[in-house]
Amino acid sequence: QVQLVESGGGLVQAGGSLRLSCAVSGRSLSSYQMGWFRQAPGKEREFVAAITWSSGNTSDLDSMKGRFTISRDNAKNTVYLQMNNLKPEDTAVYYCVASTRFYDLGYASTWNYWGQGTQVTVSS
Repeated sequence: QVQLVESGGGLVQAGGSLRLSCAVSGRSLSSYQMGWFRQAPGKEREFVAAITWSSGNTSDLDSMKGRFTISRDNAKNTVYLQMNNLKPEDTAVYYCVASTRFYDLGYASTWNYWGQGTQVTVSS
């Protein structure tokens, strides 16, 4: 079992930055893939980025490269999503996720565990 608690969301102007945090608790975290999804109003959940807990290898959507960066701090058991140059279309609820699967990461069904979500609102 893994427990995920997100924080760091809020209201920011376009062009601004936010860093989301996900406090992770549980056993055998090195066996997990960690990631972030987001869901905008009226839209499907969308994969944002993932990181392998043990190696630190990352994957993310091409559309977000250069703006969003996922990282983790093993000592703090925390996963981060640094978001720069935010746009109004980035407005969504952002979810921290975890999975014991290391493939099909773009599918919400791949991810076993979900946090409660944190709202990010970007004003124009």
